[in-house]
Amino acid sequence: MILINLDVMMARRKISLGELSDKVGITPANLSILKNNKARAIRFSTLDAICKALGCRVEDILEYKEDS
Repeated sequence: MILINLDVMMARRKISLGELSDKVGITPANLSILKNNKARAIRFSTLDAICKALGCRVEDILEYKEDS
């Protein structure tokens, strides 16, 4: 299972959903889907923009965890 730790990184960087949405260029609704682990896919360009905006690496956002 792939987990999206966007909420953790946003909290560490003290950035709101709206602010990150503006920096990344996607709607707050779509960013919220990612943040709440409801996304089924993510574009590399979106992941790149999120990493640039948060000053982090891909592995800070995405985590692999084996299914129980």
